[in-house]
Amino acid sequence: MTMIHQTLYRERLTSAEGAVAMIPSGTKVAMPLAAGQPPAILAAFAERARAGAVKDVRLYYLLCTGVAGTSVFDFELRDVIVPMSYFHGGVERALDKRRLAEALPAVDLIPCHFSQVPRSLVEHVGVDTLIATVSPMDADGNFSLGASTDYALTVSRKPGIRLILEVNANMPYVRGDCMIPVSSVTALVENNVSLPVLPAAARNQVDDAIGAIIAGLVEDGDCLQMGIGALPDAVCSGLSRHRRLGIHTEMMTPGLATLVKTGVVDNSCKQTHVGRSIFTFALGDQALYDFLNNNPAIEAYPVDYVNNPFVIAQNNRVVSVNATLQIDLSGACNSEFMNGRQFSATGGQVDFVRGAYASRGGRSIIACHSTAAKGTLSRIVPTLTGPVTTSRTDTHIVVTEYGWANLKGKSVAERARALIALAHPNFREELDRAAYGAGLYAETAVGPREMNTEH
Repeated sequence: MTMIHQTLYRERLTSAEGAVAMIPSGTKVAMPLAAGQPPAILAAFAERARAGAVKDVRLYYLLCTGVAGTSVFDFELRDVIVPMSYFHGGVERALDKRRLAEALPAVDLIPCHFSQVPRSLVEHVGVDTLIATVSPMDADGNFSLGASTDYALTVSRKPGIRLILEVNANMPYVRGDCMIPVSSVTALVENNVSLPVLPAAARNQVDDAIGAIIAGLVEDGDCLQMGIGALPDAVCSGLSRHRRLGIHTEMMTPGLATLVKTGVVDNSCKQTHVGRSIFTFALGDQALYDFLNNNPAIEAYPVDYVNNPFVIAQNNRVVSVNATLQIDLSGACNSEFMNGRQFSATGGQVDFVRGAYASRGGRSIIACHSTAAKGTLSRIVPTLTGPVTTSRTDTHIVVTEYGWANLKGKSVAERARALIALAHPNFREELDRAAYGAGLYAETAVGPREMNTEH
């Protein structure tokens, strides 16, 4: 790096306390999701709020981790630093439980497709500050956003943005369009701590059964997008014998990384970024972060590029795999609302449902267990109990442990019959009668159905 870069770095370097002192009351702050959330800055900001030195701050983000949950989102600071969530997780659900007990409103949510979050933050919300964790500065005077390019890169390029970065040697240096030049930074804080990790979700026989069905729908040369959780992990495990797969995904996971390491993924059949795996954020174990670091076969790009359905569709045979909480008998999916409360959010599901289906030979897969609550509730239901995440006009292939169904080209009545065949046998008669009662068909067809294996 040049002397100019070194000088700029030293001029901007300060303590976490000195950095957050630059954030005034009434500020609209954005932070990246997951591993990009800066622990030292967040801890210092929380202390500043407790001391009464700042108030009326709104903090915008997706997928909060414990570093924010135990600092700025301390329940006692709720009126000082207000969480403005685009995607709920465990932190918000815990806060909602506490708020409900004290008759307070739930944590607020901004409904938004993941691909549209950058525009939402810059144009509609008008954030004026970005705080983020980055890798150490490279020879060209740039910091890589590493595991969390997401919406942070777009926000960092907003004219006049107050840009406060936490430099962490443990943040992987990732190539692609994910760099912030030192010349644009307001303040720098150094803090070398471990990144948050996401333990592997426990898989069971149902997960493995669904994973095997989905893996059977994937062909050599397909381009993959995987969501988060046990089901996508099971799919990755089922792909070990495939070859020449590609990756264009919003989230890079340990399962996808394993496919690259073992040669299942080589990105040779893609039409864009040939030879490169593309993602916008990563969350997993330390082995995943080590895999990403300075890896020429991996590139990160902002989410308004990665999740843009038009960009997704430029690759042929994109296969997207995402989970849902409920599917109604017409194919509409509720993937974000449970037990009367916001559970997660839309995220990038619809981005990839539409992008994958628009790609030549592409397939969009929505998967779920047939039941919930230890088998007492059916996930296939007559009517959703929450908002529609993926509309019935967008849903393509649905998978449960009982098989799969392609809903495209099917009437509402045909969809109902196909989906009931994917339900747990204990609920099929009830669902059949509900469909009949709704006038979807003239007579019921009560009784167990064979596993759906249509093509």
